[in-house]
Amino acid sequence: MKVKLLNKSAWPAPEYATEFSAGMDLKANLESPVTLAPLGRAMIPTGIHIELPEGYEAQIRPRSGLAAKHGISIVNAPGTIDADYRGEIKVILVNLSNEQFVVNPGERIAQMVVARYEKVEWVPAESLEESGRGEGGFGSTGKK
Repeated sequence: MKVKLLNKSAWPAPEYATEFSAGMDLKANLESPVTLAPLGRAMIPTGIHIELPEGYEAQIRPRSGLAAKHGISIVNAPGTIDADYRGEIKVILVNLSNEQFVVNPGERIAQMVVARYEKVEWVPAESLEESGRGEGGFGSTGKK
């Protein structure tokens, strides 16, 4: 699929790290480092603007390495970039650790996955079909 990209960052366009990667890494388009205090958050610019076709979204997801090693995640994960949005993609990072974390210019801060979606047309109903699960949720299926 071809997608228009306007790259106003100081870094190369996002790309897949491996042949079978689902997401492309987004980099921090910063002039100087940004320090995230413990439990702090910051909106980090990427310099990337895209024009997705109708019926597609871009999901902005945390990078597993940053999460596992440093407790860095995304506040609204996954963030959604709609097909009609033309502004800069920014990532709201949060530091869930007890130590400061420095985001450096050009650092890979998130991954972007482009996915197809369907529009829903609500059909008013008086009842819903029964299922094996029913109304069970929030751990109702057990731990195993």
